[in-house]
Amino acid sequence: MKKVIIKCKLRGRDAFEQKLSDIGLDFGPVYWQHDRVYVPRNYKKRGSFPRLIMRTEMKALDRPPRYELILRRHIEDSGVDIVNSTVIKDYTEAVNIIYQLGFEKKAEVSRQRQDLTLKGGTKLFIDNIEGTVGYYAKIEADLREDDKVGEVRDELRRTLEVLGEKNFINETYADLLVG
Repeated sequence: MKKVIIKCKLRGRDAFEQKLSDIGLDFGPVYWQHDRVYVPRNYKKRGSFPRLIMRTEMKALDRPPRYELILRRHIEDSGVDIVNSTVIKDYTEAVNIIYQLGFEKKAEVSRQRQDLTLKGGTKLFIDNIEGTVGYYAKIEADLREDDKVGEVRDELRRTLEVLGEKNFINETYADLLVG
């Protein structure tokens, strides 16, 4: 699946949420995600290298965690992320396979997250990343066959700007944590 993703550091979470609430949009409950990010041994930042992410997600304390393997590849030239994911039953075995494929762990990212769905299936998230100060907003849209990447990117940026946010970041959360 092809996605366009825009992130920004929020100036203030409360004001951001209030603007959404004023137009009838509210985030769902807080849930926890923990990502272990794996990269190929020859990984270079700003390349189109794939990353594998082992995600643990807990949406409720009375339910078991959900494990997911995500293959993410950011194509620098186009600004598109290609994302594929699958649910994993045996976390340890999946990690062993990742290491045997020649990947190494780059970072661990824990976050508390809330999300909501906008028109057309666009998703908006508020993230509190452990090890950083403040909150981040992330907005992502799935690209359809006839979509133009630049137009979708501009629309996502405008959405955040209308909500008063302009402090856009290009780094992944893992890059923010490990530099």
